[in-house]
Amino acid sequence: MKRSFYHYLMTLRGPDSSDEEQVFANNATKDIQFPKHSDSYEEISDYLEMNVDYLNNMDIFDQTWQKYLENNR
Repeated sequence: MKRSFYHYLMTLRGPDSSDEEQVFANNATKDIQFPKHSDSYEEISDYLEMNVDYLNNMDIFDQTWQKYLENNR
């Protein structure tokens, strides 16, 4: 069964405030509007670009998305 991006992102949570992916994951946990069941790059990317201020750089999302794809085959 293919898991959602959010489900994968939750595996990256942690206490390291210098790790951008962990910070992204920790903030997404608190975001009640995050598209939790989506596995669509476009839907999640659009949401992040238009609705959040906790992601300083979309490159962080792109890097995390690539890891998601590699881990979700």
